[in-house]
Amino acid sequence: MSEDDLAAAALLEFLNAAEAGIAAAKRLIREGKGISEESSWSWDPTKIKWEQAEGNRGTYERSEDVNSLDFKVLLKDLAAHQGRLFRGTYFYWTFQNGTTVGRKKRKQA
Repeated sequence: MSEDDLAAAALLEFLNAAEAGIAAAKRLIREGKGISEESSWSWDPTKIKWEQAEGNRGTYERSEDVNSLDFKVLLKDLAAHQGRLFRGTYFYWTFQNGTTVGRKKRKQA
């Protein structure tokens, strides 16, 4: 492994640790202040029109609610998370066309 590769790997490890620490700190602050995770989101999934759909992995909900400000903010949030994210009890993703969002309930462990 070259010196540059080693430095890049070390930086990525550091950033992953920092990200985990920030997430844990945010959770502790929210819990301490009695703030739910949902209230800190910049978009509200209940204000987005969802329709039932069936895919090769089962049923899910999808939306192309371009007239909803919350949908537009959700698209930006997804873009910032490489097109996939978990919020609350749902997993959200962006379809290849970039204007359709799917969501499915999280699987319980």
